[in-house]
Amino acid sequence: MKTTRLNVRMSERRLNKIRQYAANKDKTVTQIVEDWIDRLPNKEIDKNSTVPLPVNPAD
Repeated sequence: MKTTRLNVRMSERRLNKIRQYAANKDKTVTQIVEDWIDRLPNKEIDKNSTVPLPVNPAD
């Protein structure tokens, strides 16, 4: 599997909160974020598309 880096800006308070949550679940922050993304509903998209999805898609 090819991995890609994601940079997210957030407050130190939120970063500490997700780090603590991950530690309590015995997971990495990456695993927590991936689990959350995996719970999002799937939209029919071309997996090879280079067009970014909208930030706030209209349902």
